[in-house]
Amino acid sequence: MAKLRAALIGTGLIVGNHMQALAHEAGRVELVAAVDTNPATLKDFGKQHQVTNLYTDNRAMLAEQRPDLVIIGTPPATHRALCIEALEAGADVLCEKPIAASLRELDDIQAVERHTGRTCTSVFQWRYGSGGAHVRRLMASGVLGRPLVGVCHTLWYRDMAYYSVPWRGKWRTEIGGTSMGHGIHAMDFLLWLMGDWVEVQAMLGTLDHDIEVEDVSLALVRFASGAMGSIVNSAVSPRQTSYIRLDFQRATIELEHLYHYRNDHWRFSIPEGAAYTDELAAWSALGTDVEAHQTAQLTAVLDSLERGERPLTSGAELRRTMEFMTSLYKAAFTRQPVLRGTIGPDDPFYTSMNGVV
Repeated sequence: MAKLRAALIGTGLIVGNHMQALAHEAGRVELVAAVDTNPATLKDFGKQHQVTNLYTDNRAMLAEQRPDLVIIGTPPATHRALCIEALEAGADVLCEKPIAASLRELDDIQAVERHTGRTCTSVFQWRYGSGGAHVRRLMASGVLGRPLVGVCHTLWYRDMAYYSVPWRGKWRTEIGGTSMGHGIHAMDFLLWLMGDWVEVQAMLGTLDHDIEVEDVSLALVRFASGAMGSIVNSAVSPRQTSYIRLDFQRATIELEHLYHYRNDHWRFSIPEGAAYTDELAAWSALGTDVEAHQTAQLTAVLDSLERGERPLTSGAELRRTMEFMTSLYKAAFTRQPVLRGTIGPDDPFYTSMNGVV
């Protein structure tokens, strides 16, 4: 097959992960253009990566280059417009999180997907590591028993210099705080592993930064299976860690890392004194080590597009996570539990994460 023509919109700090992914898939995709509104940043990027088609206007790039795939790594408030313009230009899209500022914006994007026949995928790279795939297989086999309890911690640290970037720390431009900007990866991963959720309760706090949005959030979630989960997101934790724990009837599975996990970041436990040989043998068959990174996600997205399939973190899967995020914020602001499926177009939280239209 001919190589896909890819374009990058946004050449800031996150671009390094995407360039690593593009280099890994150089046999299937070629970076033909880059866009940034900062000419100096754009020029430096072009020189570093030998990209000659440089633009400060994404519409001009789309019209002239006609890329097959557009990768978006700009600030969150710009995502809706950029995704829609790329889809309407005939490109599939891979966009950094959060892919939209609200359920309304996501529904706008997905309506354009249906109209154009193209797809828009969110960057949720944790789903693409080999360890996560292994856990999903074990769960499907039934060897672990039913999932009962999930623990999900994103305990990170950000100082005020981090929030000095003009778009950070504000509802209008960052969309949300540490829940949306940091914890969304682990929460999406928990939802993928534990299945459909039905109810969420939550609290938000701004404890140690002079910002509008939260730097701490806590949530409780009930899943359709009856399992329950506890979530903590923080930007005020000096010893940083990302931690997932899943308690099943016959085993506990834990993952502790920071940004990109590998197989050796996982731990498997059975009850003390138990002799669960089938469970231990199943866990030991972990297999090839694939890092949960943008590289693994790009590979999977390209595989899906070649097969004519919708990529994993798009469509209904993506909306499930965005509805959970919206419900977490609504539950915190209203101090009431939120049931899945209850936030519709007449709800202020359908339009913004803080309920301010």
